Amino acid sequence: MKISTKGRYGLTIMMELAVKFGEGPTSLKSIAERNQLSEHYLEQLIAPLRNAGLVKSVRGAYGGYILSHEPETITAGDVIRILEGPISPVDFTEEDDPAKRNLWLRIRDSIASVLDSTTLADLVSYKEEGQLDSYMFYI
Repeated sequence: MKISTKGRYGLTIMMELAVKFGEGPTSLKSIAERNQLSEHYLEQLIAPLRNAGLVKSVRGAYGGYILSHEPETITAGDVIRILEGPISPVDFTEEDDPAKRNLWLRIRDSIASVLDSTTLADLVSYKEEGQLDSYMFYI
């Protein structure tokens, strides 16, 4: 499974909102500028996150977006599934060789386990502490 820019930029948005959690709304324009991303593209990504209830929009001159829940309760898996769909390294059918099917299921479950055990608070903490390379996963 290859995570597209939708998933990567979606996590960027959510991490930025996690850093500002409790401080008021953050505009997509400021997130786009800080990360050198397209504001228009971020606008497309925020809609599904809002529809899923992970973010709230705040209207007005000082409006923007805030997390709907604390960063400790939102996982990378939540964000990736909303923006990318189900986690699956390959499409397989019941007719596939059982040994290969077992391998694909174990890979899927391993990826899901990492994504579901990593919260936005964890990601922000890794970034702030300069530990971006602290996790090495081998499959």
